[in-house]
Amino acid sequence: MERLSTSNLKLGIIAGGQLGKMLIQEASKWDIVSFVLDDDEDCPAGSLANHFVKGSRFDFDSVYEFGKLVDVLTFEIESINIEALQKLKSEGVKIIPDPDILGLIQDKGLQKEFYSKNDIPTARYILSDSDNDIKKALGRGEISFPFVQKLRKGGYDGRGVAVIDNEAGLDSLLEGPSIIEEKISISKEIAVIVARNAHGDVQSFPVVEMIFDPRANLVDNLICPAAITPGLSEKATKIAAQAVTQLDMVGLLAVELFIDDQDRIYLNEIAPRPHNSGHHTIESMITSQYEQHLRAILDLPLGSTKLKMPAVMVNILGEEGYSGPVLYEGLKDIMAIEGVKIHLYGKKITRPYRKMGHVTIISDTLEESINKAEAVQNLIKVKSWKKS
Repeated sequence: MERLSTSNLKLGIIAGGQLGKMLIQEASKWDIVSFVLDDDEDCPAGSLANHFVKGSRFDFDSVYEFGKLVDVLTFEIESINIEALQKLKSEGVKIIPDPDILGLIQDKGLQKEFYSKNDIPTARYILSDSDNDIKKALGRGEISFPFVQKLRKGGYDGRGVAVIDNEAGLDSLLEGPSIIEEKISISKEIAVIVARNAHGDVQSFPVVEMIFDPRANLVDNLICPAAITPGLSEKATKIAAQAVTQLDMVGLLAVELFIDDQDRIYLNEIAPRPHNSGHHTIESMITSQYEQHLRAILDLPLGSTKLKMPAVMVNILGEEGYSGPVLYEGLKDIMAIEGVKIHLYGKKITRPYRKMGHVTIISDTLEESINKAEAVQNLIKVKSWKKS
């Protein structure tokens, strides 16, 4: 904490999207000097960072040279040049979460093998190198319809996933190394944000329920606390704590899970960073996910994850049929609703289903928050001066 008081701590963030922006907003409260690497000068975090460095997170030299500028290096997205991070680590640069953990999480196949090795419940799966492998596995009876195909690398925000219900769906198989997993009969999709510091202290935020937009396969809104039994909530929290501990990870881990129609819980995917499922923590918790991430990576005591008020988070997505300079409708109307907190990410260009911001609604009761969230969704629209 002494270094923080000197205002000399240099925090580097790879990628300058909305997660980086909100992390900088939190870091600025402690007078931390922020650096951002991104190839887009108009990225959301670019205008807030003390130092913006233009460069690609995929390029070895850009990532390596950026890492040499800072005291602590972190990231807001998984797809980064891992070789550059490994070299920086070998030279003593403090990178949190650790590049070895990031390398595992970048590959969904390695994720699955980690779950199996550590007895973490997950959907049954096989690994596949090609669509021909998948068809052969079907012929051998190793998998059956329906199943879900996920590319091992590169998938993000619903991309890189195909649901294959029958033989006709084989025409929709994705190309590339994949995991093939049984299609779970999902009752609810939930998430737990868990943090761990270098001393092994672990703190989990309350379980949230995620409601997805079926058209974009993105979270439409999020409910906290999740409407599940205390027993299921406890089990989900234990799975999240087990995952972050078995990884021996320092930092913030977002853990996405399924509950099936028989109340069994399966770990779906993990992300070693702040996450869309934790945006509501800014207003609804004593400690936000962004402050908690900073506490963890700077080896500080973890903050309280106590819920202040029930909350619903609504993603603000670009409307279908509009691409171009952004135009928001309904902001004044939703500001008139008590408990509405608006976060616009600063993206100048909208396109269908692009994440442009979020709204958190807090109320005395969850029912009130849900009712107000429905009103917000009906009022807020993201359009453009141009129709696509």
